[in-house]
Amino acid sequence: MTGPLQGLKVVEMVGIGPAPFCAMMLADMGAEVIRIDRPGPAGEVMPKTARFDVLARGRRSLALDLKRPGGAEAVLQLVAQADILLEGFRPGVMERLGLGPDACLARNPRLVYGRMTGWGQHGPLAQAAGHDINYIALSGALHAIGHADEPPVVPLNYVGDFGGGAMMLAFGVLCARLEALRSGKGQVVDAAMTDGAALLSAMMYGFKAAGSWSNQRGENLLDGGAHFYGTYACADGKYVAIGAIEPQFYAELIRLSGIDDAAFAAQRDVNGWPVLKLRLADVFKTRTRAEWCELMEGSDVCFAPVLDWDEAPAHAHNLARGTFVEIDGVTQPAPAPRFSRTPPPTPRGPAARGGDSEAVLRDWGFTAAAVADLKQRGVI
Repeated sequence: MTGPLQGLKVVEMVGIGPAPFCAMMLADMGAEVIRIDRPGPAGEVMPKTARFDVLARGRRSLALDLKRPGGAEAVLQLVAQADILLEGFRPGVMERLGLGPDACLARNPRLVYGRMTGWGQHGPLAQAAGHDINYIALSGALHAIGHADEPPVVPLNYVGDFGGGAMMLAFGVLCARLEALRSGKGQVVDAAMTDGAALLSAMMYGFKAAGSWSNQRGENLLDGGAHFYGTYACADGKYVAIGAIEPQFYAELIRLSGIDDAAFAAQRDVNGWPVLKLRLADVFKTRTRAEWCELMEGSDVCFAPVLDWDEAPAHAHNLARGTFVEIDGVTQPAPAPRFSRTPPPTPRGPAARGGDSEAVLRDWGFTAAAVADLKQRGVI
């Protein structure tokens, strides 16, 4: 099996963060993704050893010097055969390279041109530098994450780069590809992390409009304000996560934790949450995490141990589902989601920068003379 995206051809302009994550997702699902790398050593953010660059897995690397004569033209020849192009530069960079949407769509009118930025292709901040934390700050999402009366907590770079960025870009380019199959026309997909992070907050904006979500973090149903939805320290200093929102699940939490306190009956009394949170914290400190797992794991409490990076791949549930795989000695998440008829294979490891240059060009129709000319020019 080769995955549900077998036959899809993608050109990826190398970058960091969300665009490579999007390209990884497409490659994981069987798309042929050619990674246009820069010649020379890896940048400051990217791993120096190829096998550790997990976001680069599953595709071959073609290193091109786009500033040399013939470099941009080589990309355009690839674009002419591609279904999708992915790029994650600031607005205007691809145009200055001669690889903007107009040039690419002139070569391939059916091309889906996916653009990944933080602020979007237009707007007052479009040309400003930024990172995940800045984009999610502007969307309102960062303000809502953390404890009351403390600074917002940085949620790694999941909300902007990967959730609001890469996954929205993947969704967008595949939507546009489906439309192109009907219309025969490509288009530009403008994926901005500010837009994506805002969209991830859709439910909370709805709650707020209804008057059931406070602007004060740490006071709400899903931000740790509720005593029945949060994390608790155990006797051994490890943590468990509780999500007993529904009444029947909450009742199971009370029963299995051995609580005999009438105050806990008022589950939805927001005013009582702070006190009940302290009392529940005392309860969880009476047992180790392993003891709580033995008592609650697999029950309807909505319970899970908080696992670290070493523990998660070894958990029985993750082992049973194959949630993690090992590629070139590197433990990493497996492709997701799962498909019943066209499951993708385990991805190949990341390629060395430029390690597939000549093979890629030959496979995409470049003649031996054309490849030799690109080498002579220093493009590859």
